[in-house]
Amino acid sequence: MAFDNLTEKLSAAFKRLRSKGKLTEADVKEAMREIRLALLEADVNYKVAKDFTNTLTEKCIGEKVMESLTAPQMVVKLVNEELTQLMGGENVRLNTSSRLPSVIMMCGLQGSGKTTHSAKLAKKLKSMGHRPLLVACDIYRPAAIDQLKVVGEKAGVPVFEKGTQKPEKTAEEAIRHARDYGNDFVILDTAGRLHIDEDLMAELTRIKDKTDPCEIILVVDSMVGQDAVNVAKAFNDLLEIDSVLLTKLDGDTRGGAALSVRAVTGKPIKYVGTGEKLDDIEEFHPSRMASRILGMGDVLSLIEKAEQQLDEKKALEMANRLQNNTFDMNDLLSQFQEIRKMGPLKQVLSMLPGMGSKLKDVDIDDRQLLRVESIIYSMTKKERSRPDIINASRKKRIAAGSGTSVEEVNKLLRQHEQMKKMFKQMGGMKGKGKRSMRGMQLPPNFKF
Repeated sequence: MAFDNLTEKLSAAFKRLRSKGKLTEADVKEAMREIRLALLEADVNYKVAKDFTNTLTEKCIGEKVMESLTAPQMVVKLVNEELTQLMGGENVRLNTSSRLPSVIMMCGLQGSGKTTHSAKLAKKLKSMGHRPLLVACDIYRPAAIDQLKVVGEKAGVPVFEKGTQKPEKTAEEAIRHARDYGNDFVILDTAGRLHIDEDLMAELTRIKDKTDPCEIILVVDSMVGQDAVNVAKAFNDLLEIDSVLLTKLDGDTRGGAALSVRAVTGKPIKYVGTGEKLDDIEEFHPSRMASRILGMGDVLSLIEKAEQQLDEKKALEMANRLQNNTFDMNDLLSQFQEIRKMGPLKQVLSMLPGMGSKLKDVDIDDRQLLRVESIIYSMTKKERSRPDIINASRKKRIAAGSGTSVEEVNKLLRQHEQMKKMFKQMGGMKGKGKRSMRGMQLPPNFKF
């Protein structure tokens, strides 16, 4: 995951600060040196890293942080605030036009993920009640139009294309089409190059002049590190972009681009790509990203993800079944399926406070959830609703049918029983106050 190494280095620096109690000016300067090195290793722009730590040093010394009994905690608080400001301070919404349709122009280098993320953005807008239209303006890359059609179909969004005619003409016709058919957003998937050149910028300028977009989004591959900042600056100088969309933030990237783009270009990051699925796109919140970087988790994003992916009706039914202590294997299967909708398990768990660094060297295999599902699917309807009837011969049959071992079947049955006991214990506490809460514990050796 992005920022893992940066999070680890910053956590180590803060740990050394906490061990000192009261801080001296030398302690603060040493901590800032470590933070600056950590930022540089994360591929943050040198000037940005230098200005960041200089500002922090002044604040730590100027606000008499060192004299405080909680000096290390105050340093962490200041770092959190400065990181948030470095990435923009507040979440910035997508620009819209007073005259429909609102035109969004996606631009960037070839291979940055423009086409896929055009579809991701379109799907996100559709989920919010809008009627977006995708427009194929890349007439050079082989199969670019076909790719947009494929991802557009997966997103459930129509695609407007006119073959290899001039992109600016296609864009103009698409806007007229959107007005006629009631599309309130038009997303232009423009062509890219392997590098910035005059022909590329001239074409993008013509499209911009003809369509007057309310939002020009530069799509940047965060895997390219410091070059991402150079690309953003070049596009902004020539095209005056409105915002940045960072892709592959779930990959093994050092994350420096996210910390540098806003400072270098003055343009906000509005969206980030967090995976390969069309649902894997998030609005960028500087404060939440700062919390992730500092290992504090991102509970708000986790809640939003849960609200988007989880079935509210199923959740209410599950609550009733838990209250009545009728939690069976069908319910367990449903829970695993709902969890998988939220994305890779390691990514979901990393949003919990304090979990990011602990998961760094932990290998979480999402296929294990599929193995559990396979075991449950190999049970009969009666066995799923009444797991207590599963004897030795039934276990052998279930193991053979699911391609697993009897030991794995036993493990799942034990975990189900432990969860059922825990829910029963929680139900018995209803109305008994805090004293009962102190007596509640997870079952011994419980593993999820």
